[in-house]
Amino acid sequence: MDVLHVDGLSAAYRKNTVLHDVSFAIKQGSLTSIVGPNGAGKSTLIKVLLDLHPRLSGATSFFGTALKKVKAKVGYVPQRGSVDWDFPTDALDVVMMGMYGQIGWVKWPNKRHKEKALEALDKVGMADYANRQISELSGGQQQRVFLARALIQEADLYFMDEPLAGVDAATERAIMTILKELKNEGRTVLVVHHDLQTVEDYFDQVLFLNRTVIAHGDVPSTFTINNIEKAYGGAVRWLKGGSEIVHPTFK
Repeated sequence: MDVLHVDGLSAAYRKNTVLHDVSFAIKQGSLTSIVGPNGAGKSTLIKVLLDLHPRLSGATSFFGTALKKVKAKVGYVPQRGSVDWDFPTDALDVVMMGMYGQIGWVKWPNKRHKEKALEALDKVGMADYANRQISELSGGQQQRVFLARALIQEADLYFMDEPLAGVDAATERAIMTILKELKNEGRTVLVVHHDLQTVEDYFDQVLFLNRTVIAHGDVPSTFTINNIEKAYGGAVRWLKGGSEIVHPTFK
């Protein structure tokens, strides 16, 4: 079944169109990378889908209905750079924010809520940092905390905006292990991703975006030099099956 269906979506910042006639569908249990050059509208796409940025036109459905009816089934990890990490709170509290839909905004979390939050932190290797102020954590540690906050929502569909950007190799491996576990559980994950070299290893679906959808489908058939050149607008030196992918020279 389609857990997400997008039809003719367009959006703008002021008078500049950043998304035009975007259409695609996402199947349940897929792990999809959204790739494209800087300014292609990748982050904007997620924000428009989640009603965090207005749309000019187009329709979307989540699990066959409107987002507002199934918000509890949708999780979101924003870009780390968009978060105020100086906010005076610790890692445990950040994770428990992901349960406010269950707890309610006017109630205090109980012992079981805290236990679940600690379990989520432990899953991402951050249990020992539960009482650490988030401003004291490294970039990779902060990203793990935000991933734990998303996991605790127990969503069926996750949106993640560059969760691997600026993290160390160990954190990248840990995050991808968790994302693949979510996929194996039948959950669906869409990831804004910047590294072409890891698309084939990490994902089973790829969506090329440059203001509109250039191509979308299974990685083996869609992640091709032709689609990369179309999306990035430049030449790519490609060693199929090798170890080298040189990022495009933009025109």
